[in-house]
Amino acid sequence: MKTKYFAQLVALSALWGASFLFIRIASPVFGPNVLALLRVSLATVTLAVLMRVMRQPWNWQHWRTLATIGALSVTLPFVLFAWAGLQIPAGYSALLNSTAVIFGMFASARMGEDTITTRKVLGCVCGFAGVAFIVSLGPVQLTPQVALAVLACVVASACYGFSAPITKQAVGHMQPLQIAAGLHVLALPMLIPGAVYSLPQAHFSLPALLAVMVMGVATSGLAYWAHLRILRHVTPVAAMSPIFMVPVFGVLWGHLFLGEELGGGVLVGGSLILLASALITGFNPLRSWPKATNAGS
Repeated sequence: MKTKYFAQLVALSALWGASFLFIRIASPVFGPNVLALLRVSLATVTLAVLMRVMRQPWNWQHWRTLATIGALSVTLPFVLFAWAGLQIPAGYSALLNSTAVIFGMFASARMGEDTITTRKVLGCVCGFAGVAFIVSLGPVQLTPQVALAVLACVVASACYGFSAPITKQAVGHMQPLQIAAGLHVLALPMLIPGAVYSLPQAHFSLPALLAVMVMGVATSGLAYWAHLRILRHVTPVAAMSPIFMVPVFGVLWGHLFLGEELGGGVLVGGSLILLASALITGFNPLRSWPKATNAGS
């Protein structure tokens, strides 16, 4: 894989890892529903401006595909991770996000994009064992609210995993910017009812506003588009490499800026989840990644 693509994937991992930090800052202020709507609204505006500047047409003939990807990769995960951010540290959420690759394996196998092997099943066992370590041995006391937050993160990660093969197929017949902009536009109406219901309880502060601005413009809008662009030039395994780096940055940012503890359960559980991801995807950082066939620019 070319150095520039690897550098871009590392930068994306740092951004996505930081999003869990920003969620912890903004979710208690806005509430999960309002935060998700603001985040998607800012991403939509950013991508719509880019569509206009680059003079790309909206590809509404594929609206069903875009709506499905939007629901699975934006609407549900944004709300679930925002709610979990009220209960558990950013590092927890970032580590649990890695379970997306487990669900992605099953979804890809069902759609004929992958096969299930003994190595991958072992990876699933390691992944769920890692979740158990984080929940039971982490620095946060296990309560019903914490358990529900962990479940919310796992469900959100499952949504990401299930959306992966659908997104892979979409990149083959739509431009990355068309996909990114279209799915965010279609995710908006899904979030409006919950945001309207929760708006009276929402508050506003400058740190929360700055956090949601970064999430909407950078970690959601621009980062999603950038990832889809990279996906057209590298193999799917290489494109999945942020899954391995996001938890590193998520735990790091949470520890540095929020003072989150790094308990033994988090370290052991996080290592098991990363091992699970590597077993399932066959990811090997020492192996060269061949360039994928370009589906168009």
